[in-house]
Amino acid sequence: MRPGRQLAVLGAIFVVLYLLVFFSGGASGGWKDRLEPRLGLDLVGGTRLTLEATNTLDGRAPTAENLERARQIIESRVNAYGVAEAEVVTEGDRNIVVSLPGENRELNEVGSAAELRFRKVLKIADGSGSIPSPAPSESPSATPSGSASPEATPSGTASPTPDAEASSSPDAGGQGGGAPTPTPSATPSPTPSATPDEEVTQSIEEQRRAVEQKVGAEAWAAASGLQAPADLSVDPSLADKLKPFGELSGREVAVLPAQMQFNVPTISCAQLDDRPPASISDPEQQVVACEGGYAKNLLDVAKVLGTDVSDANAVRDQTSQWVVSLNFTGSGQDKWTALTREAFNNEGQACDASALGDEGKCRVAVVLDNQIISSPQIQGVLTGNSQITGNFSNAEASELAGYLSYGALPVTFEAQEQQNVTATLGASHLRAGLLAAGIGMLLVIIYSFFYYRLLGSVIFLSLILSALLLFGALVFLGRQIGFTLTLAGIAGIIVSLGVAADSFVIYFERLKDEIREGRSPRSAVPRAWVRARRTIISANAITIMSAVVLYIVSVGTVKGFAFALGLATVLDLLVVFLFRHPIMTMFARTKAFLSPRVSGLGRALPARSEQAPSRNQRVKEA
Repeated sequence: MRPGRQLAVLGAIFVVLYLLVFFSGGASGGWKDRLEPRLGLDLVGGTRLTLEATNTLDGRAPTAENLERARQIIESRVNAYGVAEAEVVTEGDRNIVVSLPGENRELNEVGSAAELRFRKVLKIADGSGSIPSPAPSESPSATPSGSASPEATPSGTASPTPDAEASSSPDAGGQGGGAPTPTPSATPSPTPSATPDEEVTQSIEEQRRAVEQKVGAEAWAAASGLQAPADLSVDPSLADKLKPFGELSGREVAVLPAQMQFNVPTISCAQLDDRPPASISDPEQQVVACEGGYAKNLLDVAKVLGTDVSDANAVRDQTSQWVVSLNFTGSGQDKWTALTREAFNNEGQACDASALGDEGKCRVAVVLDNQIISSPQIQGVLTGNSQITGNFSNAEASELAGYLSYGALPVTFEAQEQQNVTATLGASHLRAGLLAAGIGMLLVIIYSFFYYRLLGSVIFLSLILSALLLFGALVFLGRQIGFTLTLAGIAGIIVSLGVAADSFVIYFERLKDEIREGRSPRSAVPRAWVRARRTIISANAITIMSAVVLYIVSVGTVKGFAFALGLATVLDLLVVFLFRHPIMTMFARTKAFLSPRVSGLGRALPARSEQAPSRNQRVKEA
């Protein structure tokens, strides 16, 4: 063989790997900063958030199945941040604890329900909640600056127009226009789930009666009699009657009928935005949601849901803005086409003048949980895939696409206290782990030189090269895929030292067996390699398969242990083929390798001299 070729290949791998470490995307700072691997929560600290599951209105604990499903979805969302080693575990019967290593992060959004709804905008009213002073010159339909118009629009791939442009500022003073006012249903309140039962309905009614008592009979009667958003500048006495509604909390506002939420001007967008999660999740009810923090939107029933979306991706549009591209299912595409047809033609004049865009077309609001992401004016019947736009950054678009792709949570959550975790204890653990790894490697090297002598230098150099390859791989993978090194990962690396030592023992003992059978040391090296190679590959393959299985079935830091063990074993195989065997071939050509005291083959060589007579002896005997 030509050992120089294998060594050259190994050298090229080192050069490429460390070029990636120092100059690949994400590498920044000084040389020392570029050589720092990503460390886990137990080593460098991070963020921990507790999410408490709630059924929004009645407070019942979720089922174990729903809580586990929610945990899996939240874990997928957290991993979408590009951070490995994130821990997402259940605690008790209603809590999920999320732990992320590294820089402190805002994690409250990972517990959002991510229920997507597409609803027509029926009316728009002022959501500032302020009570204007009487002013005769004031127009009853004063338009606040910059109403609920989003700055971005979905575009359909089969749309008659290139893009469905966002509507211009609609009239926010909405008096109902000439469009018929939707009649509120008997129980138009939002329900916490799509399948409300008698217990939930009773609970909502009890809370509604409590709100009625809080605001007073006069205020409740005045609010119930409104058929359109009240103009307080025309009737100042009505402002005094409705003033108690401005003092309600978000949870109290959530149990009010949708028409009351919309028509009572003292109910502000601040209160509506403060409603509990999933307050407007019922697709069969009209709901109220705000956009821009000041414009209340009365929204129709949801005719297209998040379950009708098959896939979502963050992409750039033709203007290089980040958008979320939506791909609908077969039935979902039919629903989306029907909804855009209704909005484009304003069927039944359902959208009144306040909700129409600058070209007289209805708008469709994209509602995620309690928030309107965008509400574009529909300029054509969209028969293809569409986009959600809203001046997103890359991170925001990716986060939203991840929420929509992984699905809505079957349980609603309220974020409890978020804690920033320090790494004081982890730092001592890191020193202990590195000390253990160093002691383990030192003991292996000492034993190798004591037992194998010259061959011990092969073990020493192989371990050093494996360690350098592993370190570079950890730095690069931490930067590219977010892999973080934890104490469990360090344990996996320490275990891999034993796996590497086993392959040395297999090779060297096979080499001694070949010499005992009568072969010279030089001829025994390639023969021993051929016979030991299969055993080394089999032993390492079993370790790698074990690591893969453990990685698949485990969670949390155990994944880090399995990943580190598997990666270290793969790199050890690489060093075995590209360094250990070539360097042994080169050593076999030296005089030192033939010396029993230097080579470490002292016990095998005398046995060979006893069992295999020299050529002169064989001639003499003949």
